Amino acid sequence: MHISKRRSLFVALMVSSAVTACPAIAQTAAAPATTTPAPDEQSDIIVTAQKRDENIQNVPISIQALGTRKLDQLNVTSFADYSQLLPSVAFQSSQPGVTTIYMRGVASGGDGNHSGSLPSVGVYLDEQPVTTIGGTPDIHIYDVARIESLAGPQGTLYGASSEAGTIRIITNKPDVSSFYGRVDAEANTVKSGGQGGRIEGMLNIPLSTQAALRVVGFYQHDAGYIDNVPGTRSFTGGITANNAAFVEKNYNDSDIWGGRAALKIDLDDNWTVTPTVLYQEQRNHGSFGYDPKVGDLQVQHFFPEYRRDRYVQAALTIQGKVGNWDVTYAGAYFDRRDTQSSDYTDYAEAYDSLYSSVGGIAGYFYFQNNAGQQIDSRQHIIGTDHFKKTSQELRVASPQDERFRVVAGAFYQRQSNAIHQDYQVAGLADTLSVNGHPGTLWLTEQHRVDKDYAVFGEASFDLLPRLTLTAGGRAYIFDNSLIGFFGFGRDFNGPPYNAAGSSKTGVAGCYTTTGQVVRDNPTGTLLPAAVAGSPCTNLAQYASGALSPRKIDGQGATYRFNATWKPIDKVMVYGTVSKGFRPGGINRRATVAPYAADTLINYEVGWKTTLLDGLIRFNGAVYQQDWKGFQFAFLGQNSFTEIQNGPDARIRGVESDVTLSRGGLALTAAGSYTDAKTRRNLCAINEPTFTCTGTGNFISAPAGTRLPVTPRFKISGNARYTKPVGTAKAYVQALVTHQSSASSDIRTAILQTGTGDTVNPAALQGRLAAYTTANFAIGADFSGYTLELFAQNAFDERAQLSRFQECGSCGQRPYIVTNTPRTIGIRAGAKF
Repeated sequence: MHISKRRSLFVALMVSSAVTACPAIAQTAAAPATTTPAPDEQSDIIVTAQKRDENIQNVPISIQALGTRKLDQLNVTSFADYSQLLPSVAFQSSQPGVTTIYMRGVASGGDGNHSGSLPSVGVYLDEQPVTTIGGTPDIHIYDVARIESLAGPQGTLYGASSEAGTIRIITNKPDVSSFYGRVDAEANTVKSGGQGGRIEGMLNIPLSTQAALRVVGFYQHDAGYIDNVPGTRSFTGGITANNAAFVEKNYNDSDIWGGRAALKIDLDDNWTVTPTVLYQEQRNHGSFGYDPKVGDLQVQHFFPEYRRDRYVQAALTIQGKVGNWDVTYAGAYFDRRDTQSSDYTDYAEAYDSLYSSVGGIAGYFYFQNNAGQQIDSRQHIIGTDHFKKTSQELRVASPQDERFRVVAGAFYQRQSNAIHQDYQVAGLADTLSVNGHPGTLWLTEQHRVDKDYAVFGEASFDLLPRLTLTAGGRAYIFDNSLIGFFGFGRDFNGPPYNAAGSSKTGVAGCYTTTGQVVRDNPTGTLLPAAVAGSPCTNLAQYASGALSPRKIDGQGATYRFNATWKPIDKVMVYGTVSKGFRPGGINRRATVAPYAADTLINYEVGWKTTLLDGLIRFNGAVYQQDWKGFQFAFLGQNSFTEIQNGPDARIRGVESDVTLSRGGLALTAAGSYTDAKTRRNLCAINEPTFTCTGTGNFISAPAGTRLPVTPRFKISGNARYTKPVGTAKAYVQALVTHQSSASSDIRTAILQTGTGDTVNPAALQGRLAAYTTANFAIGADFSGYTLELFAQNAFDERAQLSRFQECGSCGQRPYIVTNTPRTIGIRAGAKF
């Protein structure tokens, strides 16, 4: 089914390109002259970071913007491509589309799970937020006007999920001036991997003098480069498993397809309505983390592995004027479904070793079939998430050229997630499985809802012609809830109650009609399941015979104060104090308290300069951030996520970017230095003094521990030289990126399951090694056409993007998510 969809999209793009190219050829290739130039083809980039159109050099915040031409020149199509150009951005990822973004070192690690904290970095597509729990959507980058990266708390204008920063993807809008379009194609081959490619197309179609339609379509195949090689795993009890049925070269390929459509209607000279729709589907196959114990770019996995991620967004933006004030309404509905199958063999391997003194996994657990015979205990996980997000914002802005300027508005957002996780063991006895789910060892069926309400405003006053003061605030309310089931089944004729022998977790904790749970009232009558597919409910609030979601809510305010001084033309200095926040939430385990909101206070001094008549542009910022009671997510008992509020952290850093243009030579560099450390101890058992004393408590990370994931240094440099050759413009280009090493886990001590020994998870999982990568390209722009040869990761560097392990006790097999090996290819494009 999905192959036919991709072929249909491919054919549609090719046909539309061919049909539209014919009149373009008839009119000669000069047609592109009627199109609007990309922002970075002009003298300065215009951004909307402050909800107004402004020259980037006049915006007193730390912001980087990658315009259309830069995105095209550097072949940016995904988050992995543009993140290396943004020095303040770091991330964790297990595969494409499952990525948690961090900025300026605001990272404790472990985030991104569907039961984890809300993100600390907001991602917007045009005016609408698309951030979801469990991984930011990896929106395909094509026909994009610019990507804006706003570092530091943006809580005044952007709200809860912008505690550490915001990334905005701004698409090109429909244009009533003329008909035009483009088509681009690429073919590539990956060292020690397969072959990939993509085709993309765009059409801008004026429908009248007051309406235009813009459509974009794309299909991309990313070649695999990790091999699933033959192997076996042996367990106590004489069971040996092999993966012969799943051995495959270039195991981890990926297919992405989709499109966008935007309709712009000018109702009159003042009012414009722009409905848009986005559809994208991504199908990943295999594992994107390799096992260094097996070999370079190799794994030994024993079950099917795939991920299917589909999302659609329908959005509406209305812009107009009331008097001389600008009015903007932005609303959207976002729907995302993903299904994933994962190998969980490492869990059986780890627990077989941990319980070796009592006969391993066969001696400690009860993995048996209906005949009472021992069976293979290996698990694989089938998981689905169904995210829904509705957002509404209404704001007004006073005239920008007045001495006193105001932006104010109101915002509402509701996002939900239907969570399903099924840990399957083939042949497991019905009585040892989750009730009503034969073969399921553990089941999660939950419904999570996160709501945000806010009013915001920001005012600027030109105290002097070159001195401006700004103050802003945002008052917010959050209301988050969780209800459902998690855990093992229960044989009411046990023990054993289930394959794990657990008498407390799962059905044992479900509510009966008396309000007691099964383990306290084993003969009671279970209340009906609150979430479809569950055997019962053990995560809820009970009152008067009914169940309702567990909730946490709160309210508060964020602020931003800024002073901007322009001592001379083209030079600006600013100082900012700002606050961001992230809402609290519910822990799944009833015995673990809800976690509170955390906050980030930012103190920043920055500069923006344009020197030598625009020859050099030099921007930068120095900052200190105090992260209060940071939320820390980790795999706790039974390897499921728990979140607690850790100690405070202090983050100090510098970020800067410089651009030099002279003749046909363009040089760009951007870099950051980040020093992020805890200020007090992180305890194994959370307690308010952070001395980590008391029964069973100890220091999990001492004060002064560097926060994980974010490198101390990150820098990128791009050089491009263009020279006319006949009627063409030939060019050569190089992009070099470097980042230093970083820890993959903040913790330096935890208790090992089974043994009670203290182990160092940061050491077991390993550090993210420093790396340097280089991309090169040579090509030419003809009249309406482009042709390019390129080499990405030219020196075949293994950049360690993330490290992870399959379960909380699976330190025996850390996996490394790496960049794509050296890729050589050809690109061609046409504009008409």
